[in-house]
Amino acid sequence: MTANAVCPRPDAKARLTALGLQLPKPPAAVGNFAAAVRDGRLLYLSGQGPVHAGGVHTGKVGAEVSLEEAYQHARLTTLNLLSVIEEAAGLSKVCKVVKVLGMVNAAPDFIAHPAVINGCSDLLIEVFGPEVGAHARSAVGMGSLPYQITVEIEMIVALED
Repeated sequence: MTANAVCPRPDAKARLTALGLQLPKPPAAVGNFAAAVRDGRLLYLSGQGPVHAGGVHTGKVGAEVSLEEAYQHARLTTLNLLSVIEEAAGLSKVCKVVKVLGMVNAAPDFIAHPAVINGCSDLLIEVFGPEVGAHARSAVGMGSLPYQITVEIEMIVALED
């Protein structure tokens, strides 16, 4: 997007409401780092996991956690990321989801990492629409993730000037 380009501004909050979703309180950092760092128009989001009111989802995807459950965990993680964006800059300021890195705590023989991280990508398209929500992405398997969470996702978004 050039400096003079118009930033598309979908009403992400209204879309969340229409989906029957609410933004949770942003999860607290579990280390000495910022949940989001802005550099110019880019907002870099630290990795988030499937934190919910009752705790956190844990386990190996493809062993004790199903693909379908992990997909939902990726959606929940994305809600946590959206709450960080809302707190850091406001969802209404997002012009483009630029990049998503999705990590799956996978059993050694699990091969459907992209299908898990589709939970994130699908929600981003639902919330922002394809013009803003379509993004570059990596979906990879890990031998473990912090505290044995099922997924961790980090994101980069472009904000309006």
